[in-house]
Amino acid sequence: MSTSAQQTVKVQLVRSPIGTKESHRATVRGLGLRKLNSVSELQDTPAVRGMINKISYLVKVL
Repeated sequence: MSTSAQQTVKVQLVRSPIGTKESHRATVRGLGLRKLNSVSELQDTPAVRGMINKISYLVKVL
């Protein structure tokens, strides 16, 4: 594989988004996370990093 392959980041939902702001719940869904402890593997882009930063109290980066 070439060295220009996209870096990925794995994110796991570790806290329930129930009772959080609507925009934070939308961010969780936008990252592809559904149930508690679900894991999503995403491209490591500034946009994704910003989303992770916004809901850092709900997720864990693996």
